[in-house]
Amino acid sequence: MSDMLNDPIAKMAATGQAQLAIDTFSRHLHAVRNGATGFLTKDHIKPVKNIPSIETLDLHSENIRDKIKKTIVLKLNGGLGTSMGLNGAKSLLPAKGKWSFLDVIVQQVLYIRKRFRVPLPLVLMNSFRTKEESLNALKKHKELGGSLPFDFLQHQVPKIRQDNYLSVQYPQDPSHEWCPPGHGDIYTSIVTSGILKQMLDQGYEYAFVSNSDNLGATLDLKILDWFAEEECPFLMEVADRNINDKKGGHLAGLKVGGLALRELAQCPADELDTFQNTRIFQYFNTNSLWINLKQLSSTLAERDFVLDLPLIVKQKTVNPNDTKSTPIYQLETAMGSAISLFSKAAAIRVSRDRFMPVKTTNDLIRLWSDLFELQEDFSITTAPDRKVPELEIDLDPNYFGQIHQLKAHFPNGVPSLKYCEQLVVKNDVTFDSKYPLTGCINL
Repeated sequence: MSDMLNDPIAKMAATGQAQLAIDTFSRHLHAVRNGATGFLTKDHIKPVKNIPSIETLDLHSENIRDKIKKTIVLKLNGGLGTSMGLNGAKSLLPAKGKWSFLDVIVQQVLYIRKRFRVPLPLVLMNSFRTKEESLNALKKHKELGGSLPFDFLQHQVPKIRQDNYLSVQYPQDPSHEWCPPGHGDIYTSIVTSGILKQMLDQGYEYAFVSNSDNLGATLDLKILDWFAEEECPFLMEVADRNINDKKGGHLAGLKVGGLALRELAQCPADELDTFQNTRIFQYFNTNSLWINLKQLSSTLAERDFVLDLPLIVKQKTVNPNDTKSTPIYQLETAMGSAISLFSKAAAIRVSRDRFMPVKTTNDLIRLWSDLFELQEDFSITTAPDRKVPELEIDLDPNYFGQIHQLKAHFPNGVPSLKYCEQLVVKNDVTFDSKYPLTGCINL
């Protein structure tokens, strides 16, 4: 039994995971054992300039309904928000007023359904930790029913010891022995779940894919129209990088032709300065993608359904909260890196309004505040009378880093921030929502 647990491939097989998932992981494990680092260096990539902008697109409304009828909305919903003290699905957190992130997403979909009289399915890619509670949360939305399943399940893979490339064992909490293989697993799990075939059999051709914690990522009809008309196989939404994005994945050109996504973990140490230079690599990946399902299916079939995505090798400890626990590798791939597999793949430049992910409690306070408004179509937009374009919020994680702390320090909601230029709090302070915060606040 011990030998089986030490062998990562046998360990996956023992859990009954699909052979395609095992084969994909096996390829990654073989690469790492043979010295693969996953690095994309200056020998492989170059900066990209002059990406077309969403502002230049027009909507040909006479046939847009036909295109929406062939479209699904797919949300990555595996996140737990552990950095904010959560053990459950992040998408079930309050987002705006009484609405959770998942509620808002559902309402966005229902609005388009009603407006255009289309089916527009909503499909979640869940992790084994988010599946049950997310599907339970959808039960209250009786009108959401459709012909496709509400979700499919992302795979899980063993964490690998750094010293011998075998499976790590952590009997104190065996769940720490496993990790998600990154959102690049979408291309494997969409096949093993059977949902890709169901989508195609029912006539769906386009998928809009984005993170469930990014409520700015709505089904933009101008982009859909352009994407369909161009017969583009794969489209990535990118935005202008600024200093706050310097560690995020950026778009690059491949010297052999085509486009690529490079994540921080794929950058060697001696190129970090260039990686973080936002004047050189000007565009970051918003992780919102448009995928032609027919072309994806053809590409998968040509490659025996194992996409050779660029590998991301993350160095961590088996228990992320214990730096003295066994050092491990997490082998991952990024969904956006598939851009390098399609010769006619493209990128489109979008505004920051389409990128408002919530990764920390600082982000959550910003969303809860009056800086953003919930519209009739359930889109989240910048308040028209907001005075400061980029408000810096820096709350001490010792007092505000967890959700329960946030609620305790803002017991009646977040004060108005429309006229606030900076909010930095390094002390144990409780806020009264009656009093607006203006100017530079440093407490």
